[in-house]
Amino acid sequence: MFINLQIGPQLSRFTPITLDEMEKVRLMNRIDTKFITNSTNWLHLLPCFGKDYLVQEVMGRRIASYHTIYYDTPHNAMYLAHHNGKKSREKIRIREYADTRQTFLEIKDKSNKGRTDKKRVLLPETRQVICPADNDFLSRHTLFETDELRPCLENYFERVTLVNRDKTERLTIDTNIRFRNLHTGREQSLPDLVIIELKQDGNCPSLARQLLADHHIHPGGFSKFCIGSVLTDPALKQNRFKPILIQINKTLNYELFS
Repeated sequence: MFINLQIGPQLSRFTPITLDEMEKVRLMNRIDTKFITNSTNWLHLLPCFGKDYLVQEVMGRRIASYHTIYYDTPHNAMYLAHHNGKKSREKIRIREYADTRQTFLEIKDKSNKGRTDKKRVLLPETRQVICPADNDFLSRHTLFETDELRPCLENYFERVTLVNRDKTERLTIDTNIRFRNLHTGREQSLPDLVIIELKQDGNCPSLARQLLADHHIHPGGFSKFCIGSVLTDPALKQNRFKPILIQINKTLNYELFS
């Protein structure tokens, strides 16, 4: 929460964009590029975006709260697909957007060409379980059956969303990231880590990418689902993610985990 107390005054200087206006920049089928940095670097960098980017504002708030439940099979099929380097993979989650009081069942497909295709359906009520009423949506968009899915990881974070004035790209900035494993009961917080994600229709020139590079922040993989799982379940196969954990330690300038 501390970082967002400092970010708030900076965001007040940005021109706002409404949620309705953001519908034109949904980019449900897109290329995602992720970056990680720490809160000190991000506080220094944020003002550089003020001239060329708008900030999403919902109900007077420019920092949104998210709550996510991730699902997997009993044998961790989705986690292992990512860990084993499978190019085509997916994630299934229920995400609550606290500020709009909306909850969606979402499926994120990553193609072997590196594109992310997100499909979602609005749930009639806030809930944290997949039920038979979701079968139709799932059967149309995934090969996984409802009865083989189980909740495995809970995640909370806060997000700032920026969009360039041409409305061709979005930048999401996630802070105060927290995980709780629903099987082991373990929890892990990443209070000083900042996850930045650039969402574009294609690999086109991006001022955001250039600004990040100028501040020595370069692309790197980070999956909340996978990293949260690794940090809260030591029994999982995790060799592929050790370089990311080392990078996180370096980014934070202290050893959060070994």
